[in-house]
Amino acid sequence: MDELIARITANVGTDPETARKAVGLILAFLEKEGPAKASELISSIPGADAAIADAKDGGGFLSGLMPGVMGLGSKLMGAGLGMSEISGISKETIAFAREKAGSEAVDEVVNSIPGLSQFV
Repeated sequence: MDELIARITANVGTDPETARKAVGLILAFLEKEGPAKASELISSIPGADAAIADAKDGGGFLSGLMPGVMGLGSKLMGAGLGMSEISGISKETIAFAREKAGSEAVDEVVNSIPGLSQFV
């Protein structure tokens, strides 16, 4: 996880704490909305389970009202991220997942979630 957070910090410009929170939210979303293959993808990323647990602990009153990709975007904006940062973090996270789990697994997960492919 530290390698991914360092990449995001260097390439997107967010601080490490915000990057870790965003990655946790993205991975929690994939875990919840994705197919069974999503667990394979998540387990290939060192530290993913801890990041997901931290993200789930931070849910506020309205955090679960919007479903799907729009709900994820709302949570990420609630973490203080703008659209360009969300895009950058999403792309870095998916690229890192491709390196760890392989393109086939990542493509299957991304393509199974309506609307996700346009953001990654």
